[in-house]
Amino acid sequence: MIEAFIFDMDGILIDSMHLHAQAWKNAFMEVGINIDERDIFALEGENDSGIIKRVMSMNKNDSLDMESILTTVTARKHQLFDRDNVALFDGVNDILRQINGKFRLAVVSGSDRKIVEMMMEQYFPGIFEVIVSGDDTENGKPAPDPYNKAVEMLGINKENCMVVENAILGVESAKNAGIFTVSIPTYLTRKELEHADIVLHDHKELFRLIELLMRMIIGN
Repeated sequence: MIEAFIFDMDGILIDSMHLHAQAWKNAFMEVGINIDERDIFALEGENDSGIIKRVMSMNKNDSLDMESILTTVTARKHQLFDRDNVALFDGVNDILRQINGKFRLAVVSGSDRKIVEMMMEQYFPGIFEVIVSGDDTENGKPAPDPYNKAVEMLGINKENCMVVENAILGVESAKNAGIFTVSIPTYLTRKELEHADIVLHDHKELFRLIELLMRMIIGN
């Protein structure tokens, strides 16, 4: 029986991956590496250090100054998010308020804690009882650590949780943690997310699934 929903943030709750992609493109450009927006979409969910390591590996360059890139990308992300460039996906606020108090709610994001807390306070105050950011585990997605931490903080069995993801590495992370996972292809294709237990078409289909579960479990 589902007792908790664990949501990814970027691409599920807020339409913000274009901001992350812009920040990463600018940061890597400063050190002579050109990356495509889709490269960042494919790495979504990984924490910042993990993204740098993966891009360095992709470009066969292990001589970059990680701390310098981290400083640059963090500053650029905060500037972009501070400018109120973020939009919620239609219907997200309504469904969260509908199920708040009926299910346990958690967020697991690869974004740094300052951005995650900023988004939670601005758009979802009092909704999520557990928040796990990219700063909260040594190993980010696709390692199971972020989702394991969320389940531990919730204090319930994995069998009673459902993860909602939109990223390849996020799906891998949740599945590696042994949690039932549904995915939405907000920036990628359904084929790229095929390892999820269920691949939905869009947010409207997600909302219908959640409402169905609520009626089945709670009877409302």
